[in-house]
Amino acid sequence: MSLTDIKVRNLKGRDRQYKVADGRGLFLVITSTGSKYWRFRYRFADREKSLALGIYPDVSLADARNKCHEARKMLANNIDPGADKQNKKRARKLAAANTFEAVAREWYKKNSGQWVDSHGDRIVRRLEKDVFPWLGKRPITEINAPEILAVLQRIENRGAIETAHRTHQNIGQIFRYAIASGYAENDPSPHLRGALKPVQQRHHASITDPKAIGNLLRAIHSYEGFFATKCALRLAPLFFVRPGELRKAEWDEFNFETAEWRIPASKMKMRELHIVPLSTQAIFILRELRMLTGNGKFVFPSVRTSKRPMSENTVTGALRRLGYTSDEMTGHGFRSMACTILNEQGWNRDAIERQLAHAERNNIRAAYNYAEYLPERRKMMQQWADYLDALVK
Repeated sequence: MSLTDIKVRNLKGRDRQYKVADGRGLFLVITSTGSKYWRFRYRFADREKSLALGIYPDVSLADARNKCHEARKMLANNIDPGADKQNKKRARKLAAANTFEAVAREWYKKNSGQWVDSHGDRIVRRLEKDVFPWLGKRPITEINAPEILAVLQRIENRGAIETAHRTHQNIGQIFRYAIASGYAENDPSPHLRGALKPVQQRHHASITDPKAIGNLLRAIHSYEGFFATKCALRLAPLFFVRPGELRKAEWDEFNFETAEWRIPASKMKMRELHIVPLSTQAIFILRELRMLTGNGKFVFPSVRTSKRPMSENTVTGALRRLGYTSDEMTGHGFRSMACTILNEQGWNRDAIERQLAHAERNNIRAAYNYAEYLPERRKMMQQWADYLDALVK
């Protein structure tokens, strides 16, 4: 006898699991706890099989009969409904694994070792804020150029032109990784070339006039704030490293015997060990500072705690207190200052580029060598310090 809604509702659990048939292969399994599971029994390729159709009451009697009817239609077309269900399940699982966000995070994990932490963090924040909310759950194979453009234009419309271009670059990198890994066959990002507003090239404000440099250095010598900050200001033009590399300096990276500061690859933008030869002026400042901060890890600790380096705004803030605006001088500007003057003085351009730890832009040249031109760089760094002393006087 066929089941009814009332009969199904009134079926109770027993000591053992039991079954109640509805007909045409459909039956209900009732567990000892009273849970009820719909099943469809059928034969395919001379084998008896069972197909799960859902749980009552989420799947009603009428729903179960409809599912059973669809399964019998598949059988009539020589399709195994159980295998078809498994194939669809695998396809859904594969689609979930191949979403843009899943592939993007896999790409990030594979490549993050090549970046300094701050650069990797910026990429993740960019994707999480501007891309994943719109493309994250989409299968990467279904994403097209207009969808990507819509994402980029949202960024562009808030005035972040450079961020839009960087995001475009990251999306292209993710798609190229997806193609190489078998997740996708096409990269729609190249079709967007020229679709965004061009980036207006901006340069870090810097002082390069010798007389003005002398004024700046004298102002730094008169700085009356935290002593470690004053030392950072005095060493910034001597080292001309990136601001993040300066503020995160650790005492165990310095060797006064060899007159070197060796910055680990993990801290460098290009992920290569970098050597900064120490002039006698730099060693004097460092020895003086070590009496204050030498018992801790960081050369330039935070004012609040020695367990963290000074904040990224400390040097810039000190320059502002000295009266220099963002249009006149920045922490990064000491690099431009050194680069301009050293080139004007006729030093080997390659030695200057090595000391600035710039990426190798000429593929014909040998691979990056952190010790390349080191004897010349030692001489250059000492004479650069002497030149700055002369400007102060």
